[in-house]
Formats: sequence, structure tokens, C-alpha cells
Amino acid sequence: MINKATKDDFDTVKEITQRTIRAIYPHYYPKGAVEFFCAHHSDEKIMKDITDGNVYVLEDEGNIVGTVTVNNNEINRLFVLPEEQHRGYGRSLMDFAENKVLESYDEICLDASLPAKSIYLKRGYVEKEYHIIDTPDGDHLCYDFMKKSVR
Repeated sequence: MINKATKDDFDTVKEITQRTIRAIYPHYYPKGAVEFFCAHHSDEKIMKDITDGNVYVLEDEGNIVGTVTVNNNEINRLFVLPEEQHRGYGRSLMDFAENKVLESYDEICLDASLPAKSIYLKRGYVEKEYHIIDTPDGDHLCYDFMKKSVR
């Protein structure tokens, strides 16, 4: 079941976001980039998105196992707890988020981290821009801006 997150879900959304980044991203990025991702998904940004009604949580058997944020036609902050991955939860969240965007827009945008890029390519997203961010400790964070036109 996917529901809109409430302020009471803040700690859970934060935990899912931070735990997933710390467990998965070190396989793809240097330490400085992982720390940048963690800081980028700050408490303030998560709470603002929840307050604005843009965050959704996926619940299974009474436990929240994943989250996604939809801002206008952009999907971001899609995370599933590491121990709950490979069970279809990410696909369910992505299907939900895409349908939510398509209620009002003909094009879906997202920033693709290295761990998720191949998934987005399989779903029909196209690379539009490649970005490199220099992190404070001299590491680099690379990601793609991608789009999917539906109509």
C-alpha cells in the first residue's frame, strides 16, 4: 500500500533514505560522494517535501519499507530499505510515481544515480545531461539527468 507521508513518518523516511545511501552507494561512489548524497537529502529537505505533500511511503504488513518523492513532473528520493530490495517494492514505487506525474504532465524527469541508471534506461528514460559535482573532500559525484516522454 502506498500512502502520502505525514509529519509522523519523517523519522522513517529519513532512516530509509540515509540507510539506503550508506548501504548501496559506497559500491558505486567514493566516500565524499556518499557523504554529499547524505547531506543533500537533509532533514530540512525531507520535512519540506513531506509538508508540501510530495512524499509517499510504501507499507507492507504494517512496516514502511520504501519512499518516493514527486515534485511536479520530477521523481526523486526513491529508496527501499536494503534488506527489502529485490521484492518489487522499487518497481511499485516507480509505477506509482510515474502515474502520479502523468496525472498532470506528459514528461517525467529525474536525476539518476549510478545504482539506478540501468533501471531507468529499461523503463524508457533517456539521458539528457551528464553532471559532475566536486565534493568538499575532492571526490566527484556523477549522475545523469533523464527524461521520459509519454505522449
